[in-house]
Amino acid sequence: MNGTKNAPKYESLVLRVLWMLVFFFIWQVAQLVLGGLVLVQLVYRVVYGAPNGGLMNFGDSLSLYLAQIGRFGSFHTEQKPWPFADWPAARAPEGEAPYGAAANSDETKP
Repeated sequence: MNGTKNAPKYESLVLRVLWMLVFFFIWQVAQLVLGGLVLVQLVYRVVYGAPNGGLMNFGDSLSLYLAQIGRFGSFHTEQKPWPFADWPAARAPEGEAPYGAAANSDETKP
């Protein structure tokens, strides 16, 4: 009788482990993409003097996505990351201004 009460919980744990394995492989790919983005952003910063705004936003949302995977994998939340939830929105930059914004701010100075 106790076995039947624990069966749904065990099944959900097995399903969660399978999802965790899927997200583990997604994590590996996303980590490589983020590493490549960091290198491209560094080159862009050296060449143009300011980072690329699009890459900044994508890098921020990708890092938030990796955080969502970590929260799900560590049992901090039951909410599965994208594609089961919305893709995380990028936050406002806290560091350097992106390339286009840096050029515009120089034009407004007297």
